[in-house]
Amino acid sequence: MTEQLVIAPLDLNRSQELLDALDTLLRDAVESGASVGFLPPLEMEESRAYWQETLDEVAAGTRLALGARLDNQLVGTVHLALATKPNGRHRAEVQKLLVHTSARRRGIAQRLLGAIERAALESGRTLLILDTEQGSDAERLYRRVGYTEAGVIPRFAATTAGPLTATIVFYKELPSGNEMSG
Repeated sequence: MTEQLVIAPLDLNRSQELLDALDTLLRDAVESGASVGFLPPLEMEESRAYWQETLDEVAAGTRLALGARLDNQLVGTVHLALATKPNGRHRAEVQKLLVHTSARRRGIAQRLLGAIERAALESGRTLLILDTEQGSDAERLYRRVGYTEAGVIPRFAATTAGPLTATIVFYKELPSGNEMSG
């Protein structure tokens, strides 16, 4: 049987089930060493508070959030923090691109990025920014899909191993109109 991947906006009507699945994703990412703003051990209360705030922003229209479901199980997510000031309504920040360790190396992260870029365009956003740990798999992914390095900030974040590590800031200008594919 072939696995079916579906990428769609997070269903806010299934909030408890969704919070459970998002908590599992975030805790898996943190435990596997991903630089996503949290350090292990990540307590459930901290994870839940983060996700509840995120879902509240989605409901308020200041954030877009997509989930990737593989055979109806949430295995990935990405969101877009929409700039809300009048001079920045053309831009957004890609945040929390997470794929569960059991589902990695299948192109899910790349498909999530493509989907969030299309969602960005649909909301009038043509400039995306993001940052990631220097030397990470994520850095290689962002370069591969066309993000441009804006610069490196040394000693930006603590790692799960302890030392501070650099982050790379990337941007991507999206084509307007129907130039997007995939």
